[in-house]
Amino acid sequence: MTDPIADYLTRVRNAIMAGHRVVEVPASNLKKEMTKILFEKGYILNYKFEDDDKQGSIKIALKYDPKSKVPAIKALKRVSTPGLRSYAGYKNMPRVLNGLGIAILSTSHGVMTDKEARLKKIGGEVLCYVY
Repeated sequence: MTDPIADYLTRVRNAIMAGHRVVEVPASNLKKEMTKILFEKGYILNYKFEDDDKQGSIKIALKYDPKSKVPAIKALKRVSTPGLRSYAGYKNMPRVLNGLGIAILSTSHGVMTDKEARLKKIGGEVLCYVY
């Protein structure tokens, strides 16, 4: 697999389109941090890290509106790819849907959202957009 982040986003996107409640993805430290951000910002219902002797996995409970069954995540878009990395400084940080969505960044201070990076005045690699 050449792009594990794209695989993570695609698995979540496919599970949402199929209407699944839970999706399981292979774990890595970066994926765990991205999952924590999605939970903190209210895009997923819950998550659980399962460790086995090898890589481990992440079980993600997806969030839907109880009445209309509309998912909380409308779109997941990969920005930086292995072939074309996308970096942003804190002055030219992207705003997703004029501040309604989030951009997940990998910085020298860890994985964080675009708003946190703007406040801390640090830039980094823009991994994906979520809205």
